[in-house]
Amino acid sequence: MPQKKQGDAYADLARRTIEEYVRTGKLLAVPQGLPQEMYTERAGVFVSIKKEGNLRGCIGTIQPAYASIAQEVICNAVSASTRDPRFSPIAPEELDRLTISVDVLGAMEAIASTDLLDVKRYGVVVTNGNRRGLLLPNLDGVDTVEDQVAIAMQKAGIGYQEAVQLERFEVVRHYE
Repeated sequence: MPQKKQGDAYADLARRTIEEYVRTGKLLAVPQGLPQEMYTERAGVFVSIKKEGNLRGCIGTIQPAYASIAQEVICNAVSASTRDPRFSPIAPEELDRLTISVDVLGAMEAIASTDLLDVKRYGVVVTNGNRRGLLLPNLDGVDTVEDQVAIAMQKAGIGYQEAVQLERFEVVRHYE
């Protein structure tokens, strides 16, 4: 089961970043006082934003793209709040109705079969050539492995009958 950590520095950093960027257009600098691993470790990170229980933005990186988890959170929080192509940018008047979670991805593990997936425990990455889709674990409304893989394939533009390589990963989910 993915670990959950409520009300911690990861979700707080994402919220502070989103509020600063939406209100001022300025990128938050990495602040002092975060847990040490946020400065020294690297990982893929997804920032998810919900408004009144409905998805409002979700952007992340499968592999680390920045020098630290803190920078990964900051950059992905800005992208999730302003650059998710499925949604308009978040407006200042929405900020107090948002809930934010941050998923820190563990190592990817190639698997040979969907039998090795569990929608509550593992996220999935599907790959066909240059097309790659990811779906996080333990999402509302995604109750079967078949649904999880189908959604990841759809996100990647991979047809239902096309062959895919599968990878699984665990996350630590941080939320408000």
